[in-house]
Amino acid sequence: METIYSVSQINTYIKNMFANDYLLRNVQVKGELSNVKYHSSGHIYFTLKESGSVIAGVMFSSARRNGLDFTLENGQSIIISGSIAVYERDGKYQIYARSIRKEGVGNLYEAYERLKQKLYEEGLFDFEVKKEIPQFPKKVGIVTAKTGAAIQDIQNIARRRNPFVQLYLYPARVQGEGAAQTIVKGIETLDKLGLDTIIIGRGGGSIEDLWAFNEEIVARAIYAANTPIISGTGHEIDNTIADYVADLRAPTPSAACELAIPDVMSFLHQAVLYEKNLRQAMEKRFAGKEQRLGMLSARLDSLSPQAKLDNQKIYMDTLQDKLYQIIVKKMTGAKHRYELLLTRLHSLSPTAKLTGGFGYIEHENGNAIQSVADVKEKDAFLVVLRDGNFSGMVTKVRNEKESGYGGRGE
Repeated sequence: METIYSVSQINTYIKNMFANDYLLRNVQVKGELSNVKYHSSGHIYFTLKESGSVIAGVMFSSARRNGLDFTLENGQSIIISGSIAVYERDGKYQIYARSIRKEGVGNLYEAYERLKQKLYEEGLFDFEVKKEIPQFPKKVGIVTAKTGAAIQDIQNIARRRNPFVQLYLYPARVQGEGAAQTIVKGIETLDKLGLDTIIIGRGGGSIEDLWAFNEEIVARAIYAANTPIISGTGHEIDNTIADYVADLRAPTPSAACELAIPDVMSFLHQAVLYEKNLRQAMEKRFAGKEQRLGMLSARLDSLSPQAKLDNQKIYMDTLQDKLYQIIVKKMTGAKHRYELLLTRLHSLSPTAKLTGGFGYIEHENGNAIQSVADVKEKDAFLVVLRDGNFSGMVTKVRNEKESGYGGRGE
């Protein structure tokens, strides 16, 4: 009995064949673009062709983030890295792109990645070594072509944001043979002038156009400079080695100028507006206070406060007298109490009792002698009287039983 398959079964079978083929899962294909379509979903559909043969292709939006750094256009010669698979619904195969690069720049990309890894390992990209960009610079250097949109944009932005900043241009070649050397010379020259900030950069272009900013000598010149450097090369999607080494990276030369030069004119305009608003508020408040002062003055005149003021003066005199009497009474009572306490304190004083032949006896170490048991012969002692003291030594000790006159010992 013969086997009959459905269309979907055949398409699924072919799809699995493609999926199990190692070569088709990871392939690089070169050709010319045509029928390029950027879909609203973010996916890109296109056809890759050469003489006499075509293949459909698609690049999903998720792959575009890391796999594409330029705009696809019809007629471009490209190299696609991806996989070949079957789209079951239509029963056709196509290439699914993971990354796309222009044909002929593969070697440049490899050199770029090698140098980037080398400088990264040497620490030229570390954030710890990057210098702080001055907040309010007075002198800003620029290394770029003396003609072109980049310098014009920088001049216009600087003039608009802060016309007081002095710009120092070093006209360098930014593309082609010898461009890297002139950029290095520009950095070294401006670095010796004691500027606040240096901007290096140029407008957008292909990787070949921007290659001077990927040269190792440029990267090391930026790293060695004492002046903070802002790199603004290409467009927002472009990243050069100079961007990684610079103290601050800007997506474009114009953005680099905005990062280097604060918009003081907007501050001045804002200050003028604040001054105007403050003056209006003060004038309004003064007018209100002046009106209130006039009303109170009129009311004061109508009430004729002189009589009340005289009564208050008399009342103040009365209070002053009462206060004086209270203070005198308090002082008299305090003085009397002080004298009583002083007399009581004197009566409690140990020295006050040292009169009429009475004294205070203590050991030479300061301990009081309260009994004959506290001393022995040859002990030193000190006798404290009302008007001084004298010392002596025990020659004989007798207790009450041994004493022959009323129990007192010698």
